[in-house]
Amino acid sequence: MIIQVPASSANLGPGFDSIGIAVSLYLKLEVLGPSDNWQVDHQLGKLPHDETNMIVTTALSVASDLPPQHLRVVSDIPVTHGLGSSSSAIVAGVELANQLKELHLSKEEKVEIASQIEGHPDNVAPAILGGLVVGTHINGHFAALEAPLFPYDFAAYIPPYSLKTADARAALPYQLDYSQAVHASAIANTFVASLFTKNYDVAFKLMEADRFHEPYRKELVPELNQIRELGKKHGALATYLSGAGPTVMTVVDRDKYESFEQAVHAGGLDGKIVRLHPDVDGVKLI
Repeated sequence: MIIQVPASSANLGPGFDSIGIAVSLYLKLEVLGPSDNWQVDHQLGKLPHDETNMIVTTALSVASDLPPQHLRVVSDIPVTHGLGSSSSAIVAGVELANQLKELHLSKEEKVEIASQIEGHPDNVAPAILGGLVVGTHINGHFAALEAPLFPYDFAAYIPPYSLKTADARAALPYQLDYSQAVHASAIANTFVASLFTKNYDVAFKLMEADRFHEPYRKELVPELNQIRELGKKHGALATYLSGAGPTVMTVVDRDKYESFEQAVHAGGLDGKIVRLHPDVDGVKLI
C-alpha cells in the first residue's frame, strides 16, 4: 500500500491561516509490512526513524492500538520551506490509521482530525481534499470549504535556506491597530469573494495586498519583493509568500511560464525554480 499526499501552499497573500491550495509535489508513504517496532525509512535528514516520527505519532493518535509497521517515506516536499511538509506528514499519518484500521473516515472527518493536530486547516485541508480550500476554527471544530480552482500554474522559487515556522511567527506583531485590522480583514474578505466569483483581475491584485503577515516577514525573505517586481515586468499574475516562507510562489499564465522563469534566473537569484500545477485529488492510494 502506498499513500500519496500533495504539498500545499498556504495564505495566498491575505488568507492568513485560512486559505491553502494543494500543489504537485508529493510525499509517498509505503507500508512494507508488520514489524517488531515502528521503523520509518527515509532520506529526509534528521527526522526520526522510529515511533517518534510525525507520521507515526499522528497515526497512533488516531488509533492507539495500531501494530508496529515498517514504513518507507519518499518525499520531494522540502522541509521547513513553506510548502506544508509537516502537514503532509500529518495527513499521511491520518490516512495510515484510516487504512490499517479500516476506519472508513470521511473527508470531513479527516480534515477535522488533521486540523485539530495542526491547529489550523490551511495546509491539511487542501492536502486531504485537493484543490483550493478556505477554512477556519469555529466552536471547537473546523470548517473547510472548497473554492473554484483558478486555471493557472505556479512558479515556486525555493531558496537555498530554510525558515522555521516559529521564527516566521516571531516576526509578526502581537496585535494590530483597530483600523489596520479592519483594512486587513476587508482585503481578505474581498479576496475570498473574488476567488468564489472567479474575478481573477481583482483576486490577483488582492493577493499582493496582504496586511496580516507579509509586511512583517518580507525582511526574512528578501526574494519576495525581488520576484514580485520581476513578475510585473514579465507577465506574472501575482506573487506571494508561501505559508511562513521562505518559498515564494508566483501565479503564471501557462504560456508565459518559461519567460518568467528565465527572468528570475537572469536576476541572479541562487534558489531553484519549480513549475507546479494545482493538485485536484488530495490524499489518495496509488
